[in-house]
Amino acid sequence: MKQKTLDLVCMGRAGVDLYGHQVGGRLEDMASFAKYVGGSPTNTAIGTSRLGLKSALLTRVGDEHMGRFIRETLVAEGVNVEGVKTDPERLTALVLLGIQDEERFPLIFYRENCADMALCEADVDEQLIASSQALLLSGTHLSTPSVAAASLKAVEYAQRHGTKVVLDIDYRPNLWGLSGHGDGENRFIADGQVSEHLQQFLPQLDLIVGTEEEFHIAGGTEDSLAALNHVRRLSKATLVCKRGALGCRVFEGQIDGWQSGAEGPGFKVDVFNVLGAGDAFMSGLLRGWLGGEDWPISCAYANACGAIAVSRHGCAPAIPSWAELDDYLQQGSKYEALRFDQRLNHIHRTTNRRYVHDEVMAFAIDHRHQFLSWAQEHAKSPAHIGQFKDLARQAAVAEAGHLPGFGMLLDDRLGRQALHTVTSTKAWVGRPLEASGVFPLAWENATEVLAQLQDWPLNQTVKVLCPYRLDDSEDIRLQHDTMIQILNQACQQTGHQWLLEIITARSEQGPAFDQVVSIMQHFYQLGVKPDWWKLEPSMEVDYWTQAGALVGQYDPYCLGIIVLGLNAPVAVIEQAFAAAGQEPRVKGFAVGRTLFAEAAKSWLGGYMDDRQAIDLMRQQYRSIINAWRKVRAE
Repeated sequence: MKQKTLDLVCMGRAGVDLYGHQVGGRLEDMASFAKYVGGSPTNTAIGTSRLGLKSALLTRVGDEHMGRFIRETLVAEGVNVEGVKTDPERLTALVLLGIQDEERFPLIFYRENCADMALCEADVDEQLIASSQALLLSGTHLSTPSVAAASLKAVEYAQRHGTKVVLDIDYRPNLWGLSGHGDGENRFIADGQVSEHLQQFLPQLDLIVGTEEEFHIAGGTEDSLAALNHVRRLSKATLVCKRGALGCRVFEGQIDGWQSGAEGPGFKVDVFNVLGAGDAFMSGLLRGWLGGEDWPISCAYANACGAIAVSRHGCAPAIPSWAELDDYLQQGSKYEALRFDQRLNHIHRTTNRRYVHDEVMAFAIDHRHQFLSWAQEHAKSPAHIGQFKDLARQAAVAEAGHLPGFGMLLDDRLGRQALHTVTSTKAWVGRPLEASGVFPLAWENATEVLAQLQDWPLNQTVKVLCPYRLDDSEDIRLQHDTMIQILNQACQQTGHQWLLEIITARSEQGPAFDQVVSIMQHFYQLGVKPDWWKLEPSMEVDYWTQAGALVGQYDPYCLGIIVLGLNAPVAVIEQAFAAAGQEPRVKGFAVGRTLFAEAAKSWLGGYMDDRQAIDLMRQQYRSIINAWRKVRAE
């Protein structure tokens, strides 16, 4: 028997969900949509991976943007994609969904001749199935001859190699051709042919999971207990029946009323969106079952995952991580509407990050007022500044674009071309929100912060430079506090990572290093939790140690601290690196004028050509990278 290196292979639907942002109206009246990965088996693959299982997906996606989005999301979520085939002829499936009220969740499936429904027997890799503890099938993929044959082939391989087979009944009548395109919300239409077709698969299964209505179609009757008993006569599988607010029941043997089944604790929550509940439930159930837990504990995982998911927007994005599930099971929540629980929301956002960089070596050229001053001095226009910033991008990419920690800080005002170009790569990208060279803090655009961020790509980290000192006036500190709190909330809503840069230096005096840790603590006590901190370059080890300890105390999910350059000479920055590099939570640097100021002034003044400017910036960047890496190696 092949060694079991995977816990689970999920087989079936893979599409893109376009979820209406507006809640409380018809799909016809929704104006904007959020894009998520969708399809029940795909959601479960992501959910089980978040909960710590080694999961894989077996499906097809289109050879286009949405297919690449699914594949990249799966990789970011830790799902094995060896079984994800790219179909050169068909498009990735789409679904439009909305939340109309507590009872109505309209959706339209765009699945005519889609990629995942072209999955065939040849796509089923025996070695992939053999390497897994379990195979999960979706009822939708039993609805047409070709995908049913592929599913049977996968079951054959599973039985040959001791892999358990699970069926998520996943009944959607209109995907079986029983109702029209506008009836995607309908969860049940009785049909004898569908029941008969499903029943031929039941004897080969080890675990069957469905709602009462789904067991009605599998059992061929609308009496729930009678349906379960009919399924039992056809199959020795363990049966798990989901009963909504009543929790679930697990039947391993004969069924003698609902009380004959095992159960787990239920969780009272306000229902916001039911569409992702089943996949979250399945993820928790499989986490327990495949992890060797008993049925009450497995059901607790399943019910808690379902409770968390129904309180949020989206399907796969709503499924909790293991850290979040464990926190909820241990501490519960004072909110029945869990989407308002800031503790859980923070754990959810930070433990399910799509974009994670373990190190950042950023070339920072988001400066604006300095460039405008230099350009004015040499009678150059903002267009010339944009040209130079793109030269900086070329220099940075040529020198370090291949390195894992490569990143850039760029603005959209004067460096738009460079910003857009680097955003389309895998680099860490920071983008400023604040007005440049202004005190007190102000946003560059007058638009409300949330509205601004909705236009920003999600792989752009929101950077805000906050000039803050404890001896500033109370009015100024209150203004800064309020703006940062609003930004923190906006990033939670949009899903952007963000970086808080604390600057205590003033033009007439140097940094107030002794205030920085107190300022950080002050923001944490306000409930502000940035993904990154960017701090002034102190030469004292204790400064970095105290900052790191504070981050660990208040937010263990913070990605880290990075060192800013503050226009210091390379030799001074090297000394700061030597001190900072001893603190594990310091993860890199973002250095600016040290790298580009000389080249910028010479190029704008006409004393240096493009190649010379690029070469000089590469040289400076290389010196800083080497200094950082030397410290890290030591």
